[in-house]
Amino acid sequence: MENHNSPTGAPSNSDPKDPASFLSSIIGVPVTVKLNSGVVYKGELQSVDGYMNIALEKCSEYVDGKMRRKYGDAFVRGNNEGGKGKEGNGSSGERNCK
Repeated sequence: MENHNSPTGAPSNSDPKDPASFLSSIIGVPVTVKLNSGVVYKGELQSVDGYMNIALEKCSEYVDGKMRRKYGDAFVRGNNEGGKGKEGNGSSGERNCK
């Protein structure tokens, strides 16, 4: 999971060992979800369940770094995800939290 925090790379307030708590703490925040296939979805996190299924609003799909299409809402099945994270300024605060 990518987490774009402050430029110092400071961790979020939630325990990094508990993905459910982390994801619950960022509901309503812009996130990036990368699938195992390499396709990337960017949107606002609306919900996550116990199976790590993700619902996004204002979602865009990116393939090979280029926007392919926009969706109002998108649902990503948990077993397809390669990683998730808050969007930020893309600075060195990026962290891998898989």
